[in-house]
Amino acid sequence: MIHLAPRTTSTVTSKSVCCRGGRADYRGLIHVAPEAAGARSFCQCDSLILDERSRSDTHPRIEVEAATGRVGHEASVSRIDEGRMFYLMSRGLDQEQAIALLVAGFMEPISRRLPMQCADEVNRLIGLDMGAAGAVG
Repeated sequence: MIHLAPRTTSTVTSKSVCCRGGRADYRGLIHVAPEAAGARSFCQCDSLILDERSRSDTHPRIEVEAATGRVGHEASVSRIDEGRMFYLMSRGLDQEQAIALLVAGFMEPISRRLPMQCADEVNRLIGLDMGAAGAVG
């Protein structure tokens, strides 16, 4: 994200899901140029790890050259909640279905904002086996 004008705002959101030893890396740049006085930007990186072998790293690059520019970054890594898994499986879902539902819920804040065609593609990817790489992001 590059801010070149005064009082501009941006939000960067990154979500990833890793399984079977998959790895997700976020590398992003937020630059606030000297002429972008009062610019604000926020970067949120969330990762969901489905097993012990998977990994997620965040490497933000933040450059603020405007004296009044403000940039924030937040990252979180979480695992599937065992209580939620138990609840869903006690209601008749198998483990794979429960995980798919929890992953869909994790991705929902992003997929609901997408145009229908894109949201359908995201939901299709979530429903698929995550392939040899073991990650979707």
